[in-house]
Amino acid sequence: MSSCLTSYHLCLLALQVMSLLLLFTPISWSHDSLTPGCHLYPFNVTIRSDRRGTCKGTHLVYACVGYCESSAFPSRYSVLVASNFTHNITSASRCCTISKEAKVKVRLDCPQGRHHNEIEILTAKACRCDMCRKSRY
Repeated sequence: MSSCLTSYHLCLLALQVMSLLLLFTPISWSHDSLTPGCHLYPFNVTIRSDRRGTCKGTHLVYACVGYCESSAFPSRYSVLVASNFTHNITSASRCCTISKEAKVKVRLDCPQGRHHNEIEILTAKACRCDMCRKSRY
């Protein structure tokens, strides 16, 4: 049997990959994630000064949630040759990520009117679909 893959085999492999992707797609979504694309999602964050929560503060911040279009397709013949026929599928993945961020100050309130600390944290200001990078996640 030849070690070269025919276009029939590549298409069959691509269909199998797409079937697996559909298999791992969540069955139910929350109402907020039904809106298409990549968007800001608000949530409250609580910062504590220690494990007991001696001083703590809460602030509304934003994250980027949603989905972006990605695709997978059979690799070109030149890619197959260069990879010794091990790189059968090429993917172009895009992830929902922060495109603009801002610092916000969270005031930590302490019991009995002691000092009030402020700590700066980051919040998303804008989101976009961008190339997925391992270092971001």
